[in-house]
Amino acid sequence: MANERDIVLDILMDIEDNNTFSNIALNKALKKNQFIEKKERAFITRLSEGVVETRIKLDYIINQFSKTKSDKLKSKIRCIIRMGVYQLLFMDSVPDSAACNEAVKLAKKHGFSGLSGFVNGVLRNIAKNKDNISYPSEEDNRILFLSVKYSMPEMLIKKFMTDYPDTYMNILEGCFDKRETSIRIDLNKISRDELKKELTEQGINAVNGQYSDKVLLISGYDFIKRIFGYKQGYFTVQDESSVCAIAESFKELTKEKEISEDFTALDICAAPGGKTTAALEYMNNQGMIYSMDISEDKLSLIEENIERLGFKNAKVAQHDALEHISKDLFDYDFDDNTDLVIADVPCSGLGIIGRKNDIKYRVTKEQIDELIDLQKRIINNAASYVKKNGLLLYSTCTVNPDENDVQVDRFLKNKTDFSLVGKRQFVQGTDKCDGFFYAIMKRV
Repeated sequence: MANERDIVLDILMDIEDNNTFSNIALNKALKKNQFIEKKERAFITRLSEGVVETRIKLDYIINQFSKTKSDKLKSKIRCIIRMGVYQLLFMDSVPDSAACNEAVKLAKKHGFSGLSGFVNGVLRNIAKNKDNISYPSEEDNRILFLSVKYSMPEMLIKKFMTDYPDTYMNILEGCFDKRETSIRIDLNKISRDELKKELTEQGINAVNGQYSDKVLLISGYDFIKRIFGYKQGYFTVQDESSVCAIAESFKELTKEKEISEDFTALDICAAPGGKTTAALEYMNNQGMIYSMDISEDKLSLIEENIERLGFKNAKVAQHDALEHISKDLFDYDFDDNTDLVIADVPCSGLGIIGRKNDIKYRVTKEQIDELIDLQKRIINNAASYVKKNGLLLYSTCTVNPDENDVQVDRFLKNKTDFSLVGKRQFVQGTDKCDGFFYAIMKRV
């Protein structure tokens, strides 16, 4: 069986070679090695996430001690050295000798015996000079200083400073905050206090959420699917900010009347189904929700969550959110006929960098511009299904105003038959949750 560092190297190479998102690469590796000890899994998670999270800083340090710059190294050697540097600087439980020796073993094992001396030399030089590492001067170049300190691309540093001039440091620091898992409880099945008690008795840390009485923040568990309440359908993993978006929508919907059998909801970018199932809890077996996603592979995730939670009033199908929904898809005419339309659109993901550490390296201005155009087209299509006095919920997991407030303002300016009911921007580091935006608009 591969040792922990072998597994971490596989994860990092999956990210580098296959452009796999870091959280997906990690989860895939842990599932493949699910029978190793909890301590070993914790080491794998810490090292792989840490290397990705601090990549810019690691490369800056490597370049001070290596004649060959990091971006010129063979990708596997670069990953091995990054792993070694991270252990040397950020993992006190790992002796310096072990960090160096294990990196050399990895290099030899993976066919780079000729470079093992190079790997050893770079890492031992860094180990000897930990206190003499040079970093950019904050006075001379604050952008570069922050980029290296927080391993954040300079483009994003500048954007955060522009968009959040008073609180951008909170965002940078928030990307490194400890992340508990946010779970949404189905209060129709169990109370928060009851579930909290059961989890605590299992040795799992559980504290109440900050913004919703349906949320617990948990940590110290092994596999989410193995803990009490998962198979029973008592809870679903969903960030608290996202829970608030659905809660506020149903609070508005039920101001004048309760949810009835003729209630219809539509979730047009639904995978993996968090907002669909959250809506179903508020619907309490009344009406019908239609859930769709462009990715056929992800439909099974939606169906799995609906089935696990025991809901019967949901239908799932593949559909492109940019395309008009034909009546034939669900044998239902959505046009001007839907009580609630949920549009959780593709976005830059700048609010969840702390959970998906490599998002920050993938974002470009061109990509954001393309996403803004995509969002505009999706929201316009979604609006056509909302009935009079119905609601449109628009949401993203980004803190970029151009995808949030600016997008909504543009929509409302062009769609005069919609009015803003409420909106909220959560910002990581300032709020105790992921960065997330939602706007609730009513058709009048």
